[in-house]
Amino acid sequence: MRPDVESPPHFQPSGTLSGTIGESGRRTRLVRGRAAGDTVDRARTTEHLKMPNTVYFFGTCLIDLLFPRTGLAAMRLLERAGLRVIFPQGQTCCGQPAYNTGYRDEARRVARAQLDAFPESLPVVVPSASCAGMLKVHYPLLLAGTADAARADAFAGRVVELTDFLTRVLDLRLTDRGPPIRVAVHNSCSSRRELGVADATMELLRRLARVELVEPERAHECCGFGGTFAIKQPEISAAMAADKTSAVAATGAAVLVSQDCGCLMNLGGTFARRGGGPVIKHVAEFIWERTSHDD
Repeated sequence: MRPDVESPPHFQPSGTLSGTIGESGRRTRLVRGRAAGDTVDRARTTEHLKMPNTVYFFGTCLIDLLFPRTGLAAMRLLERAGLRVIFPQGQTCCGQPAYNTGYRDEARRVARAQLDAFPESLPVVVPSASCAGMLKVHYPLLLAGTADAARADAFAGRVVELTDFLTRVLDLRLTDRGPPIRVAVHNSCSSRRELGVADATMELLRRLARVELVEPERAHECCGFGGTFAIKQPEISAAMAADKTSAVAATGAAVLVSQDCGCLMNLGGTFARRGGGPVIKHVAEFIWERTSHDD
């Protein structure tokens, strides 16, 4: 899924046409919420971004290893919108597994490696609300009080989830070339409660004229994945996934989409074990297929 890597051009100071971050006094900051990792500041996290001509792409582990078509589709959407996409070869995992398991020193090493891999003042577009949440919300917390605190804070200000970027920065318009179809949407916990971008995903999908969107009952509930939670608490995770897949199946949707591949992996595996169910797709892959001239 890795395109040719190009060196980023020289970038002008913040606030110019090529800049991507507004003046420091106007930057939107996310703050800790009442639940661990949640946010209560619902101000749009992309309001400080100006229209860029170049972006970084953070591929995520699951996309790189298990969902490569999703990564290609996301980058193609950005390129078709006229942007130059840079995929730094030095990027790795965001560090969330180590961070959530309590290995904070190891997570800091991973975080610093990502700061090194994305050095220029460009938006970092992430096709996963969960990984974007780690980069945007938890890196500043993880590196607070260290020599890299300011760097982590600046980096966090450049991170933006893919559908939020497509709707609020690019205002992407879509021509739906597919047949009429009913689509169920699962908005991940991170998209709803940590980044507050679930509405951006819904807004983007509503721009497909022949798509009927449905949300399952109890749509706000977790799918049961939760990264290492599914390993530590497999019975609880499986029960949550069973509830979620039953609700999705009841909608009669032909396709289930989400902005997070972890959720799709969990729900897709549950559907495979129970038999039947909708096709599982990341929102980027679904949109690319609906709007592309390619067969």
